[in-house]
Amino acid sequence: MRACVATTVHHPEDARIMHRQIRALLDAGHEVTYVAPFTYYNVTPAVGLTAVDVARQAPYGKARAALRRGVRDADLLIVHDHRLLRALPHRRPPVVWDVREDVSPRRRARAERRHHVITSAEVPEATLVSPSPPPPGDTRVVHIGRLSAERGVAELIALAERLAPHGIRMDLIGAADRDVRPLLRDAQRVGLLDWFGYVPNRHALRMSEGALAGLSLAADTVTGPPTKILDYMGRGLPVIATPQAAPLVRAVGCGLVVPRDVDALLDAVLDLKEDPVRRADLGAVGHAEARLRHHWPDRAADFVKLTESWAALPEHALAV
Repeated sequence: MRACVATTVHHPEDARIMHRQIRALLDAGHEVTYVAPFTYYNVTPAVGLTAVDVARQAPYGKARAALRRGVRDADLLIVHDHRLLRALPHRRPPVVWDVREDVSPRRRARAERRHHVITSAEVPEATLVSPSPPPPGDTRVVHIGRLSAERGVAELIALAERLAPHGIRMDLIGAADRDVRPLLRDAQRVGLLDWFGYVPNRHALRMSEGALAGLSLAADTVTGPPTKILDYMGRGLPVIATPQAAPLVRAVGCGLVVPRDVDALLDAVLDLKEDPVRRADLGAVGHAEARLRHHWPDRAADFVKLTESWAALPEHALAV
């Protein structure tokens, strides 16, 4: 199978796109063309991919031109941002929309009449679960993933300032939107936090191990809990999250759900710092759940089979 995977908004090394879905397709022996904003993020495409560079949030005409190059001879097109559904070339293979953002029922229904749709029901969010992570410590908190205003950069910086007198530092691991980079650089310059920028997903997960807690301050803009919640669980970390992640965190019992308020976040971190037994219990419960239900290697084959079933190929051509 020859698949084209496309995004104009996500980082080309996005964990779900590159390190799970594309890697699963490549490991299964399929060919992948990847349309993504490589230049914008200063990323060199991975070996084994055919890369098509596109501007971040490219205008529809330029996005359509990039897709036209990407789907040449492709058997399937997987898009990861809904804008691309309006930029599809006339000649194209079957289209799959991987839905992450919160969309209206009308938009989704319209898309489902024309294309295949992947949600967390068809391909659940997953992570790479460590077999035996260290227990949570008490000297740092971490945040993995893209940093932006809507994902709480202002609150993270304010929290870092409040935590410093308590001997707790903050590690921010992820690329940042341009408008918040000066804020992060200034906070790092005065010693409030450590911002590592983009780090490959596997390394980011290892860097998070042993932290006091993993933070998620996302707004209600994606379907289901942020993937970083599963990342923290998979590394045995207690989770401190805003209400978007409440159903998962409360159902599993792996952390604390608080308002997106600096005082509430501070209280949650300090409560966990003072209670090492609770920290360890929350981390262990989350890790066990992640290993049972959210370990990506256990899901990869199902994803590949699903995409193969949608590709414009005769049955005999799906064998690799």
